[in-house]
This record gives sequence, structure tokens and C-alpha cells, in this order.
Amino acid sequence: MKTDKTVKQKPASRPFRWIVVGCIVVVVAGLGIWLKLSGHNSRAAEAGVGQQVKSVPVVVTRPVRRTFEQVIVTQGNVEAKNVAMVSPRIPGTLEKFFVDEGDKVVAGQTKLFQTDSITLQQNLTISEHALAVARCAQRQTQANLEKVSADFDKAELDFQRFERLLEKKAATQDVFEQQQSRYKQIAAAKKLAKAQVELAAEQVRQAEAALAIAGKDMADTTVFAPISGQVSLRIAEPGETGQPGRPILRIEDTSLVEVSVFLPAVYYPAVVAGQTQMKVNVSGIDLGLQTISYKSPTIDSRLRTFEVKCLLKDPPDGIAPGAMARIGGVLESREALGVPSAAIEQRGGQNVIFVVRDNVSHQVTVRPGIENDGWTEIRQGELSEEADVVTMGQYMIEDGSKVTVQKEGE
Repeated sequence: MKTDKTVKQKPASRPFRWIVVGCIVVVVAGLGIWLKLSGHNSRAAEAGVGQQVKSVPVVVTRPVRRTFEQVIVTQGNVEAKNVAMVSPRIPGTLEKFFVDEGDKVVAGQTKLFQTDSITLQQNLTISEHALAVARCAQRQTQANLEKVSADFDKAELDFQRFERLLEKKAATQDVFEQQQSRYKQIAAAKKLAKAQVELAAEQVRQAEAALAIAGKDMADTTVFAPISGQVSLRIAEPGETGQPGRPILRIEDTSLVEVSVFLPAVYYPAVVAGQTQMKVNVSGIDLGLQTISYKSPTIDSRLRTFEVKCLLKDPPDGIAPGAMARIGGVLESREALGVPSAAIEQRGGQNVIFVVRDNVSHQVTVRPGIENDGWTEIRQGELSEEADVVTMGQYMIEDGSKVTVQKEGE
């Protein structure tokens, strides 16, 4: 029975071997094809890398000579240059207002308000009467002086005559002494009359001064505009009590305003009044460059800032005190050669750019300056206006790399 089983298995083993052999052939063939394709791709990749190393595509731009400005941007306020806080000049009840908020006023001409004047009018009348009385008294003392002067002249003549008679012994000593005493009395009366005249004159001057004060107080009941402008604030009504030193109206001259801004203390040495300029924009209105007219003589020790101002004469409509201003303080301005800021790199601790000459990159060490609008000033470095500066692709090249200019930046 073993012999029978062996005979039946021999015919089946031959096709199995052929199948195994066929599979091996297919595997070997596939492996060969794969190796061939892999080698081809590897050589292609090596060829591509070699091509990139040989020539790197870059974009270049020519340097441009332009104005570079060191600008500090901040915000400020618009303020009226001339502002008057008006208060009553004398205490009393506010009788009447002649203006309201928004009204235009003219200095020395426009009435603002009036204080109760009844009492002051009475004082003025009393002062006028007092002056009249003083002048009458002055005339009376003057007339008395004239009378005493006439008596003195007669007494003097009598005294001189009796003096001669006494020398001739034509008059007694007693009569002479009586005339002498009368003469001295009238002389003293004349001095008194003169003093009374002087006193009366001083009293007249005193009455005149009192009348002037009363007149001034009466005039001060009506207050006129101290400056020309517009009434921007009114904080009292008729019937309220006014006091000197307590403002009830504010007047602002809107024809002359100034922009006020506070700058960091570090810029204090760079700002010069009358020279340094500011770019001013108020409520979207570009006012261009304005010269700084005022620089604070001190620096705020708490905030470490200082104030600067510039005047705006006859500002355009839309600019009023209280508006916010956008300020660009031009601390430094100069013309220089510049390159796009993207062209500058840090290599070995230095600022460098790459310049293309004959399709070869050359590294140039530079010292950058002010940066404006994506351009940087070149303050030091061998660079001409005809140079081709790499602005794209510079991160892939070194000094001496071969490059291909793809397109030129504007």
C-alpha cells in the first residue's frame, strides 16, 4: 500500500516546481526594473541639485536716492492760543447777559453781561456831590486868604510907619508895640489862610479820586469782551450772584490755534523751537509740515515728557479747539541712497546686502540708517545707484554664488 501512494504523488510534483520557478523569475525581473528606475531617478535628482548650486534665481532692484526722515508719531490736542476766562469785576447780582454760547465777540466793543448797578449809581451821585462841596470849600478858603492878605498888607504898612515914628520919637513905645502885635497876628492869620487853601485843594483832589473810583465801579458793572473770538462756555444765569475771580464766561479765539503734544524726554535735545517741524493731521485734514513754535523749558519729572506746540493761523474749517491731532515729529531729515529694507541681512554679526555683477553675487557690508516706507538709508558701504541689489533670493546665496536674474524689482 505504501508503493501505491508513492506512485500517485510523482506526477503532481512537476507542475509545482514549474510554478515556483516562474515566480522566482518574475520577482527577479521586477527587482531589476525597480533598481533601474531608482538609479535613473537618483541621477536625475543629483543633476537637479547640481543645477541649483550652479545658478540661483534672484530678483534685483536698483538703489534710489530719496529723503529719509526720523519721525516720532504720537497724538496731541488742538487748543486756542488766546483764551479768556471772564468774571465780574465787582460783587453783586448778575442783572443781564448780552451774549450766549457760540456768539462772536469783538475785544473792547461787545457787551458780555451787567451787574446790579443801583447801589453803585448812588455812590457815584454821592461822590459827585462831595466833589462839588469840596470845590466850594476851596473857593471859600481862597476868598478868606485874599481878605487876610489885604489886612496883612495894611498892618504891614502901619507897622513900618510906627517904626519910623518911634525912631523920631513921635510915637510912644506902647503904641508901637500895639501895632507890632497886630502886624504879627495878621501875618499868622495869613499863614493859616494859606494852609486852609492847601487843605481845600487836597480835599478837592480826594473828592475827585473818590468820584473816579465810583465812576470806575459804575462802569465795571458792564463787562466788555477782553479778546475777540467766540463764547465757548457760559456757566451762570441772570439773578445769580457774581464774584470777582469766579469766571462765568469763556472766550476763545478760534482764528489762532496751536497743536500741543508731549514727547518722551529722550528726544528733548533733538527738538529746537523755530527749526524742528511736525507733520500735522487733524480730523483727517492734512496740514503738512508745521514748525514748532514752543518747547517747554522743563521736563516733567514724573512722566518723563516735555511739551511742544506749533501755531496754526486761520485754520481751515473742521479744525477747532479740543480736536485730536495726529503728530509726526520730524527729528531728522536728509537725502541719501537707500535700498529696500528686505535686502539687508545679518551675516556674521554684520549688516550686508548682495550685489549682482556678471551673474555673480557679491556681499557688501553696509551701515543702515533711517527706515521709511519699506526703504532703508545706507549710511556707509560701497554702493552706487547703478548697482543691482538682490531683494529676493538673498537667503539662498553666498558671496560668489552664481545667480540668474528672474525679473527686476521696481
